[in-house]
Amino acid sequence: MKRKITLLLAIIMVAMVILPACGGKPASGETLNVNVGPDPDTIDPALNSSVDGATMIIHAFEGLMNLDRDGVPVPGQAEKYEVSDDGKVYTFHLRDGLKWSDGKDLKASDFVYSWNRAISPETAADYEYMFEVVDGYNEGSLNVQAPDDKTLVVTLYNPVPYFLELTAFPTFFPVRQDLVEEHGDSWAVDVKTYIGNGPYKITEWVPGSHITMSKNKNYWNYEKLGMENIKFVLMEEDTAKLNAYQKKEVLFIDDMPNDEIDAWRDKPEFHLEGQLGTYYLSFNVQKAPLDNKLVREALTLAIDREFIVKEISKKGEVPAGAFVSLGLSDADPTKEFREVGGDYYDPYDYEGNLEKAKELLAQAGYPNGEGIPQLEYLYNESSTHKAIGEALQDMWKKIGVNVSLVSQEWGTFLNTRKNGEYQIARNGWLSDYNDPISMLDMWITGGGNNDAQWSNPEFDALISKIKSSTDPAERFKMMHEAEDLIFADSMLCPIYYYVDLYLIDESVEGFWSSPLGYKYFMYATVKK
Repeated sequence: MKRKITLLLAIIMVAMVILPACGGKPASGETLNVNVGPDPDTIDPALNSSVDGATMIIHAFEGLMNLDRDGVPVPGQAEKYEVSDDGKVYTFHLRDGLKWSDGKDLKASDFVYSWNRAISPETAADYEYMFEVVDGYNEGSLNVQAPDDKTLVVTLYNPVPYFLELTAFPTFFPVRQDLVEEHGDSWAVDVKTYIGNGPYKITEWVPGSHITMSKNKNYWNYEKLGMENIKFVLMEEDTAKLNAYQKKEVLFIDDMPNDEIDAWRDKPEFHLEGQLGTYYLSFNVQKAPLDNKLVREALTLAIDREFIVKEISKKGEVPAGAFVSLGLSDADPTKEFREVGGDYYDPYDYEGNLEKAKELLAQAGYPNGEGIPQLEYLYNESSTHKAIGEALQDMWKKIGVNVSLVSQEWGTFLNTRKNGEYQIARNGWLSDYNDPISMLDMWITGGGNNDAQWSNPEFDALISKIKSSTDPAERFKMMHEAEDLIFADSMLCPIYYYVDLYLIDESVEGFWSSPLGYKYFMYATVKK
């Protein structure tokens, strides 16, 4: 049985106990206050599956490669690398003098340990399936060797066009074996044991209030870092975020109340950028009546997506007629995956979709919704998520389906959804790298991010073929077929394609945001 990730409440209780003994104030110097979310569910690189947690992790840890402002892999902990003629063997050469934030030497063997830890059933990493491309994955021991302290040799099953991007993803970051083995899960909630290899290190952690990171003097690129301290102020409620921004208590917020958007839209600190992701609903396909494909399809069609994006979210999102997001390329790089794949229904034809939804519900044995039990819709605390939930509630009433709304705070919500303890839940996915497979392989049977609890052997086999294919045209053809299987079973319900909204004070320079959702503050400065 897959081990459940520790609940946030438990983490907070542990942290409250240990922080007074091991904390300490941030180093002297200037501090950049920002908000990227509430208390993270986890900031263990192997266990995190949220964008806010990932943003904090990329400031405290670093992989073999980094992604630059354009999303291109550039050297990180590895100064250089070579690839074998057959594209299957990568040899990474680490920089001279790499150290952990406590001054201990970082070695290539740290990557060997960390990658194998990530695929261990005992770790239960949500992203362990990412390592499927590495030789030895199926045997439970990756073909990753450290012939010396500065050399890492990685053997893949087949050439993988996005492998360098994988090495920049948090699950591929190194962690300290001695600390993990001595302290278990608690290593990642204790300032004293949260030792990284990235540009910053945690110097203070007050659960429910803030996480402060200070420059890591042992980081290889220390001289180019920005502010002495970055203070991640922990807030979830969007009104509170905006109030803190207006008072200059924080100089960056990643969200704001929807009814305030129009008032801020023309201000220089208001930003809207494209994102590679989709806002969608998860159906728990193991729970009746959602185990009926016709019910799931009816609920999917009975949604007015134009109303949601124009009247509720108001950020310029595009109604979604599929799952793989806009912006991802196809085999022909001049075309997008979405352009080639098209829509699975017309997201703009609400009236037509509504009539078809009624027909499908009748076919399922629930004419006009008669006999269908009340359903429950789960979302995390946010005015936007609440408003969308209320809109869905009204829309589904038009086909005779009654739905109750349940709100949970972020950490609890993540674990409830992950463990399949829901019927319908709000969800969202940002691609982890610029390849459509990142939005498809999450749905393999037993995958750590498969919140729908869906299982389709044909889909699983297709994903394996995709990952072993060396023919780009064939590979993308199969990815379209994989998405076809998702919608043939109506196992999820797309709402809209994401855009990224944030406010950042004009005094902040050197910041950038990634279409993958990450926020980069490590080279930011504040003009006086």
